[in-house]
Amino acid sequence: MLDALKDELLSQVNAAGDLAALEEVRVTALGKKGRITGFMKELGGLSPDERRERGQQLNALKDEIAAAIDGRKADLARAHLEARLQAERIDVTLPVRPQTEGRIHPISQTIDEMVAIFAEMGFSVAEGPDVEDDFHNFTALNFPPGHPARDMHDTFYLPDAGEKKMLLRTHTSPVQVRTMLNKKPPIRIIAPGRTYRSDYDMTHTPMFHQIEGLVIDEATHMGHLKGCLIEFCRAFFDVDDLPLRFRPSFFPFTEPSAEVDIGCSRKGGELKLGNYGDWLEILGCGMVHPNVLEACGIDSTRYQGFAFGMGIERVAMLKYGIPDLRTFFEADLRWLKHYGFVPLDVPSMAQGLTR
Repeated sequence: MLDALKDELLSQVNAAGDLAALEEVRVTALGKKGRITGFMKELGGLSPDERRERGQQLNALKDEIAAAIDGRKADLARAHLEARLQAERIDVTLPVRPQTEGRIHPISQTIDEMVAIFAEMGFSVAEGPDVEDDFHNFTALNFPPGHPARDMHDTFYLPDAGEKKMLLRTHTSPVQVRTMLNKKPPIRIIAPGRTYRSDYDMTHTPMFHQIEGLVIDEATHMGHLKGCLIEFCRAFFDVDDLPLRFRPSFFPFTEPSAEVDIGCSRKGGELKLGNYGDWLEILGCGMVHPNVLEACGIDSTRYQGFAFGMGIERVAMLKYGIPDLRTFFEADLRWLKHYGFVPLDVPSMAQGLTR
């Protein structure tokens, strides 16, 4: 009878599919009201010899069932752990997600390249506010009261602020004015920054970037200006024999004034820079007007200087083949990934402007 009970209980132990079912088998076999416990209680009614023999058999059965339960419990725990590990398994052979890498905007890159070139010539970077007053933006730069640049349709004027007429600067020339007012000659600065004009099409935006340069000294002349710009253009566009042409022009703040063209070719609808017989305008320049020097407290009989300025977007479009000015400001990540630059490739004259 005990053999049949053993087979039955072992079968139930092996059939238990989880810990709850196994606990139920244990209670049925070994609990206070369990079947083996019931047989143990009957030992008192047997003779001493029968009790000894029967007791040994029941203890052996009890130990075997308890060992089977412990073994099954270990098997269930192992199976549960394996199932959990399988469910939470990470396939280390799968390729990782590509790491997102930022890009330097072409405007920032172009400014850094320009700063690197002019730094080699001894220029320092000067900055000024985007919101200017009429004096620094126009009057000190020899703009007469009726000049078209002062018109509402060209300039963003701010609401009246008392005696000063405030506006968004239309060029970075006010930085030159502030430098001359606060620093004694000799002066050699460049002023990159944002400027604002009321215009918007494929080649104009309401906000754009300019860089201007200013040199003030006792013996500065037009030859210095030409040499500086020739050196800059050839280094920036990386064309050693790039021809430059200086055409007479007019700006209120310089006299004489000139527009600067660089040699190019437009054959086949493709723009190439070099000595090809055609010309492309890129910047304006000239000798600082004596009225500007006097307005800034500099003796025009002792000092003279030159100034130049160019649109940063324009030269960036020429150098990197960007067709539409408006795309600079559309925050298109695809565009930035295509035209952007690796952040660690900092432009320098020693290691190269663009890599």
